[in-house]
Amino acid sequence: MRIRRAILLSFLSVVFGAFAEDTQNGTFDPDFRTLEVKVEGYDMYPPIINIDSRDRIVVSFDEIGDERSYLRYSLVHCDAMWQPSGLVESEFLEGFNQGDVEDYEYSDATTVHYIHYRIVLPNEQMRFTVSGNYLLRVYRENDPDKTLVQARFSVSENAVKIYGEATSRTDIDYNDRHQQLNFVVDVEREPIHNIYTDLKVVVSQNGREDNRLMLTAPQRVSGTKAYYEHLRSLIYPAGNEYRRFETVSVTYPGMNVAEIVYADPYYHMRLYDDTPRANTPFVYDMTQNGKFKIREYNSDYSDVAADYVVVHFKLDSPPMTGYDIFIDGDLTNRRFDSGTRMHYDYTDNSYKASMLLKQGAYNYQYLAVPAGTKQGVTGAVEGDFYPTVNEYMIQVYYREPGGRYDRLLGTTAIFSGK
Repeated sequence: MRIRRAILLSFLSVVFGAFAEDTQNGTFDPDFRTLEVKVEGYDMYPPIINIDSRDRIVVSFDEIGDERSYLRYSLVHCDAMWQPSGLVESEFLEGFNQGDVEDYEYSDATTVHYIHYRIVLPNEQMRFTVSGNYLLRVYRENDPDKTLVQARFSVSENAVKIYGEATSRTDIDYNDRHQQLNFVVDVEREPIHNIYTDLKVVVSQNGREDNRLMLTAPQRVSGTKAYYEHLRSLIYPAGNEYRRFETVSVTYPGMNVAEIVYADPYYHMRLYDDTPRANTPFVYDMTQNGKFKIREYNSDYSDVAADYVVVHFKLDSPPMTGYDIFIDGDLTNRRFDSGTRMHYDYTDNSYKASMLLKQGAYNYQYLAVPAGTKQGVTGAVEGDFYPTVNEYMIQVYYREPGGRYDRLLGTTAIFSGK
């Protein structure tokens, strides 16, 4: 078992290049895997709950190994751009800002042994008293300064109305390579000191972190309505539908799996070779915009029955000079690092990468990141096609005059092509 564990840690050590001081979702120890942040009972919803509802956030993750660790968690209140707001715990929580991770289970009949942990918020010891963004930190009981797992979620007041559209009739092209977001924020139910200057609106596309943006002023204001229209920053490359694969069985190949091989101590699943889609016709596919769902086909409780398998990606393409190619989706926590970057194999004329992933159904895409930048582009590999269904998340924040934190007044999702 010690040899097997050493092999596993050697494989995982190349994956984690992130630093715990950032505030993105992620795991920061090679033993910890498969972070999920969800609304209880709604697997595909963004992790946002209303402050006056009975909804709860569920944070779950695995630790590779045979014995549980004694883990604790605490919360940090953050501003609209996920930086610590500076509030002390008594200003945003009722109860104590420290909890023990006591909900755990051991994996059942898997080749890779792990412990599955679960944290549900709010709970009897910890309740939110203000809206905004929250960052949950998990650490060992005897080492509170080292973050092992970090999870983002938000608490909304649902105090404003947000409505609009994502259209392919943009200010720079028409039914071509872009989509434009136009929307209205109606603050009729919430008195705002100055609608034009006091609102902060954060927009994201398909949960991506690299192209998230903040708007600090609308295009115009009329009465209680702020209009965000004809803004160049709200014109997005349309992208393409996410690619998909399923590793739900180790006995037969699932969707987009070409081959399954067992090489002790792992099952290896080789995906069918991918090719760039930039110059191919658009094909609609109903995807989940980068999300994943853990599933083992023969179990009613996949959280502990799903195994860990090595998934091999291959993108047949000449080298793309000036770009680094990354795998994007919730499976990578939307990070650009050594674990998500593909390396080029000149003997095979292709980009390749391998990841240890829990069995399930996954969405992914390839992003090309220009050298020296931190924002990926879809056009180089996936192409940009105006009919693509994209999910645009809009979050409206407000800091009152003299206030010390950004209230989250409301959120909504707008889908293109619908």
